[in-house]
Amino acid sequence: MPDSAVQGPAPAVPPTPPVPLAALLAREDLGLRQIAGPQDSATVIHWAHTSEMADPYPYLLGGELLLTAGVHVPEAAGSGTYFDDYVSRIVEAGGAALGFGVAPVHDTVPRALVVACDDYGLPLVEVPPRTTFSAVARAVWQLMAQARHTELRRVTEAQQSLAAAAARPDPVPSVLRQLAQRVGGRAALYAPDGGEVASAGRMPGASGGGGGLRSVSGAGAGAGSGAGASAGSGSGAGSGVDVSGALAGLVAVVRPTTGNESGAGTGGVSAGTGASTGKGPGGGSPTPSSASDTAGGVHLAAYALGTGQGFVLGVAAPRRDPGDHTIASVGAVLLSLLTGEHQSSTGAARSSALVRLLLGAAPEAVAPLLGGCERWVVVHARPDGPAPDAVTASALGAALGSALVDVDGEVVRVLVPAGHRELTVQPGWTCGVSAPVGPQEWASADRQAGRALSRARATRTRLVRHGEHQGLADLVPPTEAAAHARTVLAPITANPALTETLRTWLSLHGSWDRTAVALSVHRNTVRQRIARCATLLSTDLDDPDVRMELWFALRHA
Repeated sequence: MPDSAVQGPAPAVPPTPPVPLAALLAREDLGLRQIAGPQDSATVIHWAHTSEMADPYPYLLGGELLLTAGVHVPEAAGSGTYFDDYVSRIVEAGGAALGFGVAPVHDTVPRALVVACDDYGLPLVEVPPRTTFSAVARAVWQLMAQARHTELRRVTEAQQSLAAAAARPDPVPSVLRQLAQRVGGRAALYAPDGGEVASAGRMPGASGGGGGLRSVSGAGAGAGSGAGASAGSGSGAGSGVDVSGALAGLVAVVRPTTGNESGAGTGGVSAGTGASTGKGPGGGSPTPSSASDTAGGVHLAAYALGTGQGFVLGVAAPRRDPGDHTIASVGAVLLSLLTGEHQSSTGAARSSALVRLLLGAAPEAVAPLLGGCERWVVVHARPDGPAPDAVTASALGAALGSALVDVDGEVVRVLVPAGHRELTVQPGWTCGVSAPVGPQEWASADRQAGRALSRARATRTRLVRHGEHQGLADLVPPTEAAAHARTVLAPITANPALTETLRTWLSLHGSWDRTAVALSVHRNTVRQRIARCATLLSTDLDDPDVRMELWFALRHA
């Protein structure tokens, strides 16, 4: 018997769902039959590869179904160690299974190859004469495509259910329940002090306890009083491993710590590779934003929620597929938003401000509820890629330093306290920024930001600010400037399209094409509108003095 410890390197498998060997064997059109090796339902293959090399090791990546017709097999192979050497190299390379084609080289599968595959634990599949290797490879890719489609549908359905749970009256418990159900395990929310706030589901392998939601009273974070019955956490059936303790230790790895905390309780747990890191609130050592481990056959993962919040999501599941990681990550994002709202109480303040505005209060009266800032700027932003969603918009707001975000079609609008942080170019976004204004001028600032965004898109500039430099026009009292503007623009004021087209055209130095891009209209439409403006205003728009006066009027209109 060969050494059973022969192990290959971890297969460099593709990021696609694997195909169970049993599913391939079940294809009646192929007529495949396993004749040696373990018949394990957990055996999976990641691709099919044909090779007639005597030593296939250099050409394998791992996880393959290696197909061969035995062209490389010498006549005296059955009496020596040829097949032992051949199979051992496949196993060492991480091959998942071996397919041997009967005919035209061999009438049957060599008996010595069957024995070698049994000895090394390599599944051996007989490929009948009527089945080509190309048909086998095609079947593998078909099954892989079906698995990928199934996995994408599962992830999509999970994302939708998690989003719906976040909109319920008890959002945190609902998200935990849905997440635990989707990963087939247990999900728990841990407070900044390391205590468990709420949990749902059952620890994989646990023999006791219910599967309901468990909530620690007084822990907050939006857990709610209707948390339901307590659920036993379990420790892994028959494993003798404290899985709950291992999960708590993993949570301690990603929980931000202050400089006087030692981070005890994290021993033996390693953060998952590729995790992003950040300083703790006290300036301590960098901590990973996520980490993973395995205890008692249970896959564990921990996700830090937000920046500096201290809340951590812990997940225990019987498997760790890419889809499960994606589902858990979505749950972490939603919980991050929910716990952030609860911890800072800004959600309640914003709701109160909205209600007061709807009931007729003036903006300056509700502004103190939003942080007491006296000056604000409005940012209009448009992404380079697809239209933004709520999560994308919230991420932009966080980068700009404000949670006051609105998604308006393809544009995200953000109300940002002025002076709290420098507004800089955001990668992947084109932004227009208003001048700093008081709450009573929010509407005017919104229009300024919109025009600045149009100019930024037309000039292909990442960020344009309204009124960055003072000029002679600022020497005229605002009331007198506004009265003059109304007089000059009176002939076209009734037609907002003409006014906005003239404003954009003048700001872009009379460029027809760039004005058309900024307004999302055809260049001929721009020409027609500008000609109409010249007629109504009874003026020559080619005269620079006229353009200057009109621009002055438009700025104060």
